[in-house]
Amino acid sequence: MSDVTGEAGTVTLVTGGTGFVGSAVVRRLIEGRNMVQVLTRDPFQVPRNRRVAGAYYLKGDIFDPPSLDEGMKGCWAVINATQFDNAPFENPRRGLTYDRIDGEGTERQVEAAKKAGVKRFIYLSGAGTREGRTETWFRAKLRAEKAVRESGLQWTILRPSWIYGPEDRSLNRFALFARIAPVIPIIGSGREKIQPVYVKDIAEIVARALYLPSTHHQTYDVGGPEAMTMKKIVQTMLRVQGKHRLVLPHPKILMKMIATFLQFLPTPPLTPGGIDFVTMEEQVDNTSLLGAIPLRLTPLEEGLRDYLAQFQGSSPPADQRVAA
Repeated sequence: MSDVTGEAGTVTLVTGGTGFVGSAVVRRLIEGRNMVQVLTRDPFQVPRNRRVAGAYYLKGDIFDPPSLDEGMKGCWAVINATQFDNAPFENPRRGLTYDRIDGEGTERQVEAAKKAGVKRFIYLSGAGTREGRTETWFRAKLRAEKAVRESGLQWTILRPSWIYGPEDRSLNRFALFARIAPVIPIIGSGREKIQPVYVKDIAEIVARALYLPSTHHQTYDVGGPEAMTMKKIVQTMLRVQGKHRLVLPHPKILMKMIATFLQFLPTPPLTPGGIDFVTMEEQVDNTSLLGAIPLRLTPLEEGLRDYLAQFQGSSPPADQRVAA
């Protein structure tokens, strides 16, 4: 792991820094002896596993201009890792949508950063984001990327594929099923290919890019080193756990019919759009990224062994509350 240390007196603000990905970024920056503050709705309610010693937790919200301005004050860099609760299952009634959090939320952060004199801005977008996409999440991320590119700041955009690791909601849910049930259900055919990327790799990339001028005004796709089917991913997780379970695909059309009703629950476990999100295939080319930031990306089995062993005999964490 390389040492990435900021200049004396420089402060980096991480928005979404109490979430699954954001807290990993905060932890890596603190390990690199950076000065980090985290904007969170309630500094006293940050889960213990998401609180990083050495980081300063500041009460605020990206949709509350005074607190956002206060959070940006004195910072030289902003890392936008915000995500809405229960993503990717949107809940418009509660304002938990990609358009509001990624789109409008990023625009608000960019404006506040410019007002505060921030120099550096890194935005975590998503793999597959490009012009012409009609899905709600891609439209929102395109809106966000446009705001970042036109900001006049020293920006970098990262477009990660499916991120896994301790506390992620997806793969750890399968790990929990493996403990309590003989069958593991997956949505879709199971043949959809994705490139799962370890959250520690994402944090390392952000930490290195932060101080690399060559990454300014650049957009990088980020995926794991292996393109794997969803069924293969779950089977790899089972092998690491030392368990034998039947992996049972559920037709996408059937799950969308069920989700049509479930989407009206206060915290929907499924939505039709969310099912489209989790079953989409996006090929990721890491060539540009690795040319700018040379590092070894972690294979899935190695990443799983890095953290799943500690949860043997207990439930893996699944909480993914993210501060916006």
